[in-house]
Formats: sequence, C-alpha cells, structure tokens
Amino acid sequence: MINNLRAAVRPTRTSRLSLRKDGGAYDATRPAEATTAVVDCAVYRDGVRVVTERSLTPHEAIRQVRRDGGFVWIGLHEPSEAEFSGIAAEFGLHPLAVEDAVQAHQRPKLERYDDTLFTVFKTIHYVEHDELTATSEVVESGEVMCFTGRDFFITVRHGGQGSLRALRHRLQDDPELLAKGPSAVLHAIADHVVDGYVAVADAVQDDIDEVETEVFSPGRKGTPRGTDAGRIYQLKREVMEFKRAVLPLVRPMQLLSERPMRLVDPDIQKYFRDVADHLARVQEQVVGFDELLNSILQANLAQASVAQNEDMRKITSWAAIIAVPTMVCGVYGMNFKYMPELGWKFGYPMVLTVTVAICFGIHRTLKRNGWL
Repeated sequence: MINNLRAAVRPTRTSRLSLRKDGGAYDATRPAEATTAVVDCAVYRDGVRVVTERSLTPHEAIRQVRRDGGFVWIGLHEPSEAEFSGIAAEFGLHPLAVEDAVQAHQRPKLERYDDTLFTVFKTIHYVEHDELTATSEVVESGEVMCFTGRDFFITVRHGGQGSLRALRHRLQDDPELLAKGPSAVLHAIADHVVDGYVAVADAVQDDIDEVETEVFSPGRKGTPRGTDAGRIYQLKREVMEFKRAVLPLVRPMQLLSERPMRLVDPDIQKYFRDVADHLARVQEQVVGFDELLNSILQANLAQASVAQNEDMRKITSWAAIIAVPTMVCGVYGMNFKYMPELGWKFGYPMVLTVTVAICFGIHRTLKRNGWL
C-alpha cells in the first residue's frame, strides 16, 4: 500500500494530477470518487463560515481560500485509499501520514511533516448496560486523525462514535475563537476528546464501585462463589482499552501546550494547557482503575480459595462423624459367633446410644473449633 500512496501523493500543493492505481491520471479538480467520504467541506473567513449556493469540493474550497484568505475545514469518515488520494495530492499531505489516516488503528500521536501537523486521537464512548456481565462491552473506541496546515484543517474519522458535527456548530457560534485559524479547531477537537475521557472515567468508576461492593459484601445464599472473576476480568480488559487511548496522548498534549509551533497560534497554545491538565487527571484515574481492579481480582480469588478451604473442612468434619457409625456397623456386621454384648437383651440399643453419643461429641468439638 505504501508504494501506491507514494505514487498517488505528490509533495507539491499546487499539483493537480496524481496517478491512479491503473496508471492513468486522476484530476484533483474533479469531485470524482474522492468526495464520496466527505462529510462536510466549508471555508471560514474571519471566524465565519462562508455561505455558498452549493456544497464546495475540496479543490474549490482551497482555491477560494488561497485567493480570498481564511481556511478550509474538510471532514471525512472512513475514506478509502482511492477516495483520499485526490485530497492528499491537493493539500500535499505526506504519504506516511496518509497511510496512517486510511488504515486507522494507530496510537495517539503528534507528528510534523513539513508544514503540516498530523495528530491522532482515540475517541472513547461509554456503552450503557443494565448489568455488567462477563461479556459486557463497557467502552467503544474510535479514531480521529487531524491534518493541520496553514490554511486548511482535515479530519479523518473512523468508527461509529465521535461525530464532530455538534462540535463544528459550537465553533461556528464562536467566531472570535474560530478566527484564530486551524489551530483553534485542533484545540477544540482535543478538548472534545478529553472531555469524553472524563465522562467515561466517571461512568467506569461507577462500574468498578459496583463490582467492589459485591465482592466485599456478604454472599447471598445460593449465589455461586467465584462468579465475579469473569466480570472483573472483562472490566479490566475494557479499562486496558481505555488506557491505550489515554496514556499515549499525554506526550502530544505536553508538546502542544509547551513547545512553540508555527502552526499553533500562541493564544490557542494557552488553551492546550487546560486540556493537558484534564488529560493528566484522567491518566491518574485510569492507572488507578487498573491497580484497583488488580486488587479486587486478587481479593476475589482469595475469597474463592478461602471458601473452598471452608468447604473442605466441612466435608472432612462430616466424614469424621460418619466414620463412627460406619466402623461400628462394620464390626457388628462380621459373622463372628462371639461378639461383645451379642447375646444381651439391651446390647442393640446400647450400641446405638454409644454411637450417637460419640457422633454428637465429635460434632460439638468440631463446631466449637469452627470446622462446622
């Protein structure tokens, strides 16, 4: 795939032709198949969306921006290589970044290619459920890739969650912020993603509290022991997915908030500090979730082991009690002519009485020692 992308994407922004897979030429000025994955394409000038009679193609939008100023924001959802190649050629996107954007399943990161910042965010959505089970899906992840340039901003979204439509509308209601350019959109998306992390962390905390309460609460009669282990392990796996989204993003947010960048407005950089602070708090929560679930799982396994030991002690105690009548009956069941008290009238009641008394004494002793 990388060879095809290198052939499809040319380094100059002004090139209008790129190679197709069949060796022919693809005209980036035509809205061909490259626009099928475009969710929205708009030009913003002085923080206000430029209203047009019809939807603009990416080619028309960037030509208008370079002629009249402003920037273009293009949103795409799960584009294929063929669908993205025309846009990549038009904006001069680096082949490696294009490959990452098309393939998805990337770690959160921040990379710089010439005059373009490539940022990967993992979106996390909490899946509502009536009861946590060993197969419950707790979090669902998606991805948002962002290309930030001097006069353009491109988002490539993967997954069913994490729509940016509402975010775009909120930004359009704040022209003063949007007038800061593409870096303002990058901050808004970062803030949106991290706010989602905060909400999911609170919801996951409730699930962990519920599991913790059930593990350490007295068991109900008839409830199978050890059934919580599967639920705890499933919740731990979901937390691990959450962790893979949060932890790698810490370093990119630190860079955006601390290191001066030509493509990031200095005023916007101050806002990234707030996002980094929120992300640091979520990071601490997620790491704490992992450690707490480890402790809960170990406690649950320890409780199961203790319960098994208790069961074995009870079985052993009853076996000891039953051994007494078994032994007595075994002795008197032998075909010997001369047996103790065999010819006595009260021999049979006496043997039964002695047997019951011994069993009762053993039972009392075991119960007093906590075995029964």
